[in-house]
Amino acid sequence: MADMKPSDEEHGDVDTLAKNLCSTQLRSPNKARADYVKWEDYFMSLAALSAMRSKDPNTQVGAAIVTRDHKVVGLGYNGMPIGCHDDIMPWGKNGEDISKTKYGFVCHAEMNAIMNKNMHDISGSTLYTTHFPCNECAKLVVQARITQVVYLHHKKPKDPMYIASAFLLDTAGIRYRQFQAEKPYLIINFS
Repeated sequence: MADMKPSDEEHGDVDTLAKNLCSTQLRSPNKARADYVKWEDYFMSLAALSAMRSKDPNTQVGAAIVTRDHKVVGLGYNGMPIGCHDDIMPWGKNGEDISKTKYGFVCHAEMNAIMNKNMHDISGSTLYTTHFPCNECAKLVVQARITQVVYLHHKKPKDPMYIASAFLLDTAGIRYRQFQAEKPYLIINFS
């Protein structure tokens, strides 16, 4: 007789199984689901999914701009400017000549989200970004009158570029905070 116990690989640990069982049992076809994705998780997921579009071999960053009434009005990821073929542009990080590294060319996710916005005025919006914005992107955030930045990672808080960014955001009265997920992960299943 076959072992009927599900493997950890197939179904996760006991806690995950219990949560999934409880959430399934609590669902009713006549009531709204309680296990839906919360707004914050949804918006940061869009930023993370956008980051997956980046062809940068070292760092993938994504950003989403969201209005006060939860409308997504801009998405972006780090990549080469429009019309610059990715295969002929430099993607390296190291070198003294900026024209031979990605740093002279790559448009940051925050810049692309602002440039790709689908409405004229994004003042009062929130920027969800996978990485704390650099000082150049912070300037764009201020100029766009975005009022809040929610970031997933802040990998170099002591780097002068990010100290300048925090100072600029503070000076402009723009709130920023690290993202706190409601769910530790979201899975997209296309089947």
